[in-house]
Amino acid sequence: MTERLRKRLITGLKIIVSAALIYFIFTKINLQDVVQTLKQSNPFYLFLGILLVVLSKVLAAFRLNLYFHIIHVKLSQVSNLKLYLLGMFYNLFLPGGIGGDAYKGYVIQKQFKSGTKKVVSVLLLDRLSGMLLIFIFACVCAFFVENAFLQDFTWLVALGIPASIITFWFLHKKFFPYTLPIFWKSIGYSSLVQLSQLICILCILKSLSIPWNTFEYLFVFLISSIVSVIPLTIGGIGSREVTFLYGAKWLALDASTSISISFVFFLITALISLFGILYHFKKPRLESVS
Repeated sequence: MTERLRKRLITGLKIIVSAALIYFIFTKINLQDVVQTLKQSNPFYLFLGILLVVLSKVLAAFRLNLYFHIIHVKLSQVSNLKLYLLGMFYNLFLPGGIGGDAYKGYVIQKQFKSGTKKVVSVLLLDRLSGMLLIFIFACVCAFFVENAFLQDFTWLVALGIPASIITFWFLHKKFFPYTLPIFWKSIGYSSLVQLSQLICILCILKSLSIPWNTFEYLFVFLISSIVSVIPLTIGGIGSREVTFLYGAKWLALDASTSISISFVFFLITALISLFGILYHFKKPRLESVS
């Protein structure tokens, strides 16, 4: 099997899974309720939500550049932002061709010759740093969620926060010791990235006039963010919505409202990612800093 055929098969499978999940979701909820909820949204808070997602992406790009600089890839912030936006476009709209992370790794290695292993390592650590803070914020939200199951395991949730940070630190020290100088800076950036997205969800809740169950919705969003990273669908389409659907049932939330929140966040992300098409036709020139 050729590499091109393998990629096409994987893409086809992802499309099928995404379509199946979307179809499944709309067999479980009333589409008219979702549409009606979206029609009643407040555009001012949606605009604030867009700005917050943009902010989160800029901060995430700065975090990645920290890792690039530590392996002597002295990429300017402007060039890095352009490359990051192009990577977002590839991740969401061209998953069957060159994924965003794969493309960034390829062009960085091609120009800076810093070593394929190190480039792949920092791209992985950048992703894991984001996942770590999603997990930590989920644990924090879990303390405020009114759910008997979670309340029975409050001690385990509390233990999970320091345990995850210590584990991530030892991962750096054991396998990637050259990244230790930026460990806490990357954690700081990841905190700001996730905080921006959580405030965006609060804006979406405000836009949809949802004043209750705030921590429950935030908790489901965080869990859906973890699930959407699993590369089974196109850009996480379907997997995030299914998580919102079952999270709503588990936490006694309104299913249609939950799906509306998920769709709005996806549309915001897709809108921002679409701007990366500018650098698809005219690849960004990667400039270095001294």
